[in-house]
Amino acid sequence: MRQQVTKELYSYWNGLKGARSAPDRSDIDPAAIRQILADTFIIEVDHAFDFPIRLSGSRLDALWMTEQKGASFIDLWRGDDRRSIAAALLTVIDGVTPIVAGVRTHAPGFAPLELELLLLPLRHFGKTHSRVLGALAPNHQPDWLGQRCAGPLELLSLRVIGPESHNANLCKHAPFEATRAAGERPRLVVLEGGKS
Repeated sequence: MRQQVTKELYSYWNGLKGARSAPDRSDIDPAAIRQILADTFIIEVDHAFDFPIRLSGSRLDALWMTEQKGASFIDLWRGDDRRSIAAALLTVIDGVTPIVAGVRTHAPGFAPLELELLLLPLRHFGKTHSRVLGALAPNHQPDWLGQRCAGPLELLSLRVIGPESHNANLCKHAPFEATRAAGERPRLVVLEGGKS
């Protein structure tokens, strides 16, 4: 995750989750994440797999200059990417696992805008396969936001986020920063370490 919004939402969700596979929708306190609410949304898992948006942040609404509540999350995507996004949502709810993705859109006459998408499983009244909490955070605030309608979202990359214990181990064994001087050729550095 690169965007501060997605990092904060993931950290909040992970704290609520505790030892459970996913927190319940009723655990979410909007006041606790008020600084990132504009970029967040909640999707309902329906039988038709249209994935309607139940709650939509103001920046998500501003991208398409209309309220997204009730709209299909799948319909926000290019035709070629709709099956991939539906599969990603099913992975989130079936595997009870978070997904982060790189996304792009653009408004006519403006440069493409890259965004980071985070999808997190939620229970609803104790039931799994119910809700997905998400964030769609732009890498910068575009001048046209709220004045021009964005085009369909385009999927650039997709990654399943593994268990916290795995991520913690990766961080523990990488206590170095990769830097090199301008013009210097890249080189391989082997660090000696032990087993944990």
